[in-house]
Amino acid sequence: MSDIAQLEQDVIAAVGAAGDEPALEAVRVSALGKSGSVSALLKTLGSMTPDERKAMGPAINGLKDKVGAAIAARKEALAAAALDARLKSETVDVTLPVREAPAERGRVHPISQVIDELTAIFADMGFAVAEGPDIETDDYNFTKLNFPEGHPAREMHDTFYFNPKPDGSRLLLRTHTSPVQVRTMLTQQPPIRVIIPGRTYRSDSDQTHTPMFHQVEGLVIDKGSHLGHLKWILQEFCKAFFEVDNVNMRFRPSFFPFTEPSLEVDIQCKRDKGEIRFGEGEDWLEILGCGMVHPNVLKNCGLDPDEYQGFAWGMGIDRIAMLKYGMPDLRAFFEADLRWLSHYGFRPLDFPTLAGGLSS
Repeated sequence: MSDIAQLEQDVIAAVGAAGDEPALEAVRVSALGKSGSVSALLKTLGSMTPDERKAMGPAINGLKDKVGAAIAARKEALAAAALDARLKSETVDVTLPVREAPAERGRVHPISQVIDELTAIFADMGFAVAEGPDIETDDYNFTKLNFPEGHPAREMHDTFYFNPKPDGSRLLLRTHTSPVQVRTMLTQQPPIRVIIPGRTYRSDSDQTHTPMFHQVEGLVIDKGSHLGHLKWILQEFCKAFFEVDNVNMRFRPSFFPFTEPSLEVDIQCKRDKGEIRFGEGEDWLEILGCGMVHPNVLKNCGLDPDEYQGFAWGMGIDRIAMLKYGMPDLRAFFEADLRWLSHYGFRPLDFPTLAGGLSS
């Protein structure tokens, strides 16, 4: 009996010392397995006399029950401890802020935003949006716009030409969005009121110029259009775009092959500590070019200049975006830096409207 008590003590101690379920399983096998110590005692019952079996049987079976109960209790305790450890390691801290949805994290590029702003402003004045291909013919890009042969703008140092065709003609990347004016006049009958935002290409690159940039042009063709209408449109545009109550503008004589007379427009501004504010101050800043459509352009597009006249204007979208939103370097517009876009970009669901504020 003393051997049974000692075995019970040893097995129970081994069960308590098991640190994980594999170690506990090893103790169970060593005690209750086919060759285990407790199982070995149970096998001796068959060779005992009835009196010995009557005395030893309850003791050996009691040992088996105690060992089994101890193993089950220890297994349950180890499982509970493992579950606690797993819960602690996989706990989600619900006090952390919720991650923003993609629609909240994403940002609209300033160029796209400004195009939307331009569209909202001019749509309110009754203008439609016209578009055309980036790859153009020399005829649409230069000839029909009254650029004479040998004009400097036709040279390769200003224009990206494709390889010549067998007939000697060459396609090019449009140097302005004016070819869309030509396409519009060739396919639509007056009255015409369109704006033309799009990409343009010139061989130039520095802090304020890039080989690819964005322009917006406007075109009005009618029987009674004149410079007074043009001045009013540009004033209303500048007030709406820069979100000021009043702007002073001055029109200076200039020269463009496709307009006559041609004018450059300056807007009154105040330069203060690197900032430019419009609608105040005593400085002036050139912002766009404009003029009455040249009679030769009207003729080239199948319109009678004695019956129709019109005006056009053009400006750089990238440049007016820089002026409005304080961006110092044009090249950053095209570098795809997410930090820059996160700083200067716009929330995707904040659509610009005249009623709600273009940039609010």
